Amino acid sequence: MMAEEHTDLEAQIVKDIHCKEIDLVNRDPKNINEDIVKVDFEDVIAEPVGTYSFDGVWKVSYTTFTVSKYWCYRLLSTLLGVPLALLWGFLFACISFCHIWAVVPCIKSYLIEIQCISHIYSLCIRTFCNPLFAALGQVCSSIKVLLRKEV
Repeated sequence: MMAEEHTDLEAQIVKDIHCKEIDLVNRDPKNINEDIVKVDFEDVIAEPVGTYSFDGVWKVSYTTFTVSKYWCYRLLSTLLGVPLALLWGFLFACISFCHIWAVVPCIKSYLIEIQCISHIYSLCIRTFCNPLFAALGQVCSSIKVLLRKEV
C-alpha cells in the first residue's frame, strides 16, 4: 500500500511540473528582459532642440513605430515562437543531458584521481621540502637585523 502511495505522489509531482499554470499577465516574472528589450520610440528616435519636424510628422512617426513594432512582434512570435521554443527546449535538454551524464561524472572522476595525486604530492613535500626549509630556517635564525636611525 505504501509503495502505491509513493508512486501516486511521484506521478502527481511530475504532472505538476509539466502542467504548471502560466501567468498571462506577468510574462517576465524574473525580469530577465528588464532593460534589454524594452525599447520605446523615445529610446530610438529623438530630435534635438532646434531640429524639429512638423508636429503631425512626429505624431504619425510615433504611432507608426509603436504599431509596427507591436504587430511585427506578434507576427514573428506567431510564426517562429513555437519552432524556436522547440529548438531552445531541445538545446537546453542536450545541455542538461551532457551536464548530468558527462560533465559531472568527469569532474567526480577528476576529483578522485587528483585526491590520490595530492596524497603523493603531500608526501613528497613532507619528505623533501620540509627538512630543507627547516634546515634553512635554522641557518637563517641566527641572522640578526639591526635598524638604526641616524640624524
